[in-house]
Amino acid sequence: MGSHVAPNRQRRRHALPLPNRRRRAPAAPMAIGLMLLAVLLGVPRAEGAPVSADACGATGTGLPRGDCGPFWQVLAEDFNGDRVPLGAFSDCDHRVDTSAAYCGGLSGMYRDNWWAYPTGWRDTANDRDRDVVGVYHPEDTVSVGPAENGDGRMYIRMWRPADGGPVHAAAVVPRAVMQMKYGKYSARIKVTKLAPGYKSAWLHYGGSCEMDHPEGEWTGDLTAFHHPCGGGEQGYFPGSDEWTRWHTVSTEWTPGHVRFFVDGRQTGHDTRDVPDQPLSWVLQNESALQGPGAAPGSSAQLDITWVAVYAYGWK
Repeated sequence: MGSHVAPNRQRRRHALPLPNRRRRAPAAPMAIGLMLLAVLLGVPRAEGAPVSADACGATGTGLPRGDCGPFWQVLAEDFNGDRVPLGAFSDCDHRVDTSAAYCGGLSGMYRDNWWAYPTGWRDTANDRDRDVVGVYHPEDTVSVGPAENGDGRMYIRMWRPADGGPVHAAAVVPRAVMQMKYGKYSARIKVTKLAPGYKSAWLHYGGSCEMDHPEGEWTGDLTAFHHPCGGGEQGYFPGSDEWTRWHTVSTEWTPGHVRFFVDGRQTGHDTRDVPDQPLSWVLQNESALQGPGAAPGSSAQLDITWVAVYAYGWK
């Protein structure tokens, strides 16, 4: 499933276990152009209020509640409820990759709303001739609980054993919105512990279609990609936002359009062969496809403080 190594990278899938300088423009036109760019990109205005370009127009950092624009909210999770200890995201090989998939180790609302790639599934690096590869292990990488400030979070802590074995990777899936056609998919995230060799590729994929956002090695910046369903050159939308700062990331998928946002700023837009079939949203985190591999005994962590998903046109 969806990862990349260069602007012309190929799409990937999860692997099952084997049993010249430009002349300066006149000052006035340049100033006007910069002002327009600031508005379009959502740069804070003089009075401090950011301009949000996404459908909800949200400028805050908290979990958004309620419908907006053409979107109807169907999932709002701030992880402030039950705790989920390490070990609970286990026994996840039931009805895999379907809306009926579940993890036997989970209970209550988390069993109803979440699934994870089962233990033993191999990550993308296994198909990329990387020296360091990963294997999904949700049981020892995913947990839910309060941070030191009391904020509820889902923790994705990937690690590599000291003996130099494969990276323990994690891909979690909001089960409540699996196989949903169109929608708005948002989350607030931050890498709270950094180490080389770890990355994310949150994606929608199916058939020959794929939309990836955010994606990238955690030591770099958030980027986005779109692989048109009919093939052809992928849409590549590089970013300048670091994984180690809090960001709200969103994908808005509507008929004929896919748009990517970071903190309300549109960072990418494509209209070429956009998917028109139900797809699942996979929060995939795995071993790096570029740069050095994870060192033996190393670990890195991504925190998710909320997730919000909206259906499109259901009303």
